[in-house]
Parts: sequence; C-alpha cells; structure tokens
Amino acid sequence: MQADFFSNHNIKHIDYKDTEVLKRFLTPHGRLMARKRTNLTAAHQRALATAVKRARYMGLLPYLVR
Repeated sequence: MQADFFSNHNIKHIDYKDTEVLKRFLTPHGRLMARKRTNLTAAHQRALATAVKRARYMGLLPYLVR
C-alpha cells in the first residue's frame, strides 16, 4: 500500500499557514477534495480539513472561488 502525501514528505503537523500544500487538496472551485481523490489516511484528512477551515477563517484561503 502506498503512503499518503504527508507521510511521503515527512510532514508531522499539517500547518494552516502553509497554503501551498493546502491548495493541492482543493478543487478549482475551492472545495476540499474527497478522501478517495487525495489518498490520505482518515486522520490526515481530518487534520487537513481543520487546517483548511483555519486558513479560510484567517483569510489565507478563500471560502469560494468564482
């Protein structure tokens, strides 16, 4: 079984300030991709969702893209 993105890059903590990494997992419309598409573990997918929500709240990522 292939490891996920964060395990491959030795990322222990998913940081909401690292918007370039977070943008990899967003659709062109700004929505979070499903776990089937991202190939993340359940724990990493939950941490990613929390980081994206925090980045949106802080204004680092848009809520929606038009």
